[in-house]
Amino acid sequence: MTMPNEDTTMTRALRGLGHADASVRLRAALAVGSAPDPRLIDGLVERCGTEPDFSVREMLTWALTRHPPALTVPALVGELGSDRAQARSQALHTLSKTGERTAEGTGERQAWPAITRALLTDADDEVARAAWRAAVVLVPEGEEPGLAEALAEQLGRGGRETQLSLSRAMIALGEAVEPVLSTATAHPDPQVRQHALATQQLLRDPDAGFEFAIEEAKRMVALGGYGQEG
Repeated sequence: MTMPNEDTTMTRALRGLGHADASVRLRAALAVGSAPDPRLIDGLVERCGTEPDFSVREMLTWALTRHPPALTVPALVGELGSDRAQARSQALHTLSKTGERTAEGTGERQAWPAITRALLTDADDEVARAAWRAAVVLVPEGEEPGLAEALAEQLGRGGRETQLSLSRAMIALGEAVEPVLSTATAHPDPQVRQHALATQQLLRDPDAGFEFAIEEAKRMVALGGYGQEG
């Protein structure tokens, strides 16, 4: 049975999450995460899709990770079909954080099938980047090669930040990504070749830095030094 003071606490928390002042919303999200209440999960997830302040969104994600994945994952997966790009990207971001914090279980088994090719290729760069990060955290053992192929289709996409996000995601897959990168170094699109070469460089030498890797890749493409893995 729900006690009246519990209802008051939940109402106060929800009111705080929707307050006009970002600092109040931040404190409300912190309070919810500090004292998890499954009744607030839907409100947290909904707020993630509309919250304009980055710091508050991060606190909302943290608050959700404080709840059992078996309860949060279904709500987050439901957001992946939202018409709002922020709702999709933040749900993916939270799923990736949930995956980092927990061992494989019901939550992850539900989340992985929801990371669809449509999300990995989403027209919104922020959604796609969040999908790449979530995918490499949630991918089941043995399915890394298939994910590597899907990610390789995005090589050459977007600006520096987007390309760096993809490179980091691919590198996280380790050996599974080597064959698709090797193939991509001979792609007819020079942007794809450059990105593949830069990612190979970072895979071999993580300390090289993306800017150095991409500039070196540009030089190699200009000189025709690509597609020659030795």
